[in-house]
Amino acid sequence: MVTVPAWLAILLGSLGFLALLDWLFLPAVRWWLHRPVSRTIDDVNRQLKFRIPPFKLAPRRMLIAQLMCDPDVLKAVEDEAMARDEAMRVSHARARRYAKEIVPAFSAYAYFRIGAGFAKWLSTAIYRVRLGGFEEVRLYQVPRDTTVVFVINHRSNMDYALVTALLSQSSVLSYAVGEWGRVMVLQSLIRAMGSYFVRRESSSAMYRKVLARYVQMAIASGVTQAVFPEGGLACDGKLCPPKLGLLSYMVAGFDPNGTRDIVFVPVGINYDHVLEDELLTAAASKPAAERPHFSVPPLVLTRWVGNELWQRIRGTWERYGYACVGFGHPLSLRDYLGQRSIDLRALPEEQRFAEIARLGQCLMRKVGHVVPALPVPLVSTALLAAGEAGLSDLQLDDAVRNLMRRLKSVGAYVLIPSHGQQVGNVGLRMLMQRQLVTGEAGIYRLNRGASALLAFYANSIAHLLAGG
Repeated sequence: MVTVPAWLAILLGSLGFLALLDWLFLPAVRWWLHRPVSRTIDDVNRQLKFRIPPFKLAPRRMLIAQLMCDPDVLKAVEDEAMARDEAMRVSHARARRYAKEIVPAFSAYAYFRIGAGFAKWLSTAIYRVRLGGFEEVRLYQVPRDTTVVFVINHRSNMDYALVTALLSQSSVLSYAVGEWGRVMVLQSLIRAMGSYFVRRESSSAMYRKVLARYVQMAIASGVTQAVFPEGGLACDGKLCPPKLGLLSYMVAGFDPNGTRDIVFVPVGINYDHVLEDELLTAAASKPAAERPHFSVPPLVLTRWVGNELWQRIRGTWERYGYACVGFGHPLSLRDYLGQRSIDLRALPEEQRFAEIARLGQCLMRKVGHVVPALPVPLVSTALLAAGEAGLSDLQLDDAVRNLMRRLKSVGAYVLIPSHGQQVGNVGLRMLMQRQLVTGEAGIYRLNRGASALLAFYANSIAHLLAGG
């Protein structure tokens, strides 16, 4: 018989009990708790047009470990250590911080029950949401083992909610989100939605390599992506030239003879009322180098929310017009490179970048072609063309109809309001409610100081009219 002190017996017994829990009971409990989640994911996958790949469902710590063991990342860590004359472990720790910052923690429950549900509620609460040009057969004929990338014009921060709401029944999107989303609670939700953070202006070669390898791993694993090639919101409302960082990460290592193709789907968005329009047009007057990164001051946001709630209480609130999303013809990267008889991997760096720039311009043209023409942009275009003379009811109606004919002649989608309303009347009413247009003696003219805002909306379809 061995005698031990009571405290030691209690300690050994507690350790043994914890070990038994860890080895036997906890795995069973975790399996039991995760079983409904797994069933939900299986049910969702059967309904989605583009399935959730295993890569997206992998634990975040495993993805970080996989990223940190990547040969290209390890080479970047070594180069960073040599350039900074520091120990490898210091550079490796910095790279791990980058990886933790970038890699998401996808949760199917957060995406479908919280994120997608909130996106639908928010979009339909603020706008009359409509689907523009959409060839469903072409889109859903894309093979299931293809990586789909939705290429979207960036019109407003509402774009994230609007696209998520419309595509939540078809796919799970992974967005590249700027640093604006790195707020304590918000960043956790964004990561749970499967999106990843991107530093727009990072000068660190190691950071860019970690980001590039994560994007390439996701693309190679079939994770559906949604990208905004313009990078930020346009202050003048025009389509901006594409920034090629993320696009180059996606396609630079593409194997035309590999098993998985990349298919780009152009997506065009337009609004009758962009929530940030006044902030953007105010920033447009400043030189590009001096424009601050977009942000909404808390006081401005609080005042806006309070005003909206007060209008709802009084029963005077109206939705902000139409928000419309159009989808274009999918573009297979394999077919595109085959037509040009090139393999991006075999090209010298300068020539490869030139080919990626050409691809980016091609995608932006396709995106621009499916941007819908809505009532406010059409009326804004007509009133700006009339100048100080203004337009009567009949003249405005004729001008809008002429613009619609020109747009339809180049294959653009023109939204027709519901309940038989005239396009010109709907757009004019919205502009007059915002006191951007006055109507005196039956003649409608721009209010003083309103030309920048009307130009902002007219510019959203200016590229379509230039082709017609």
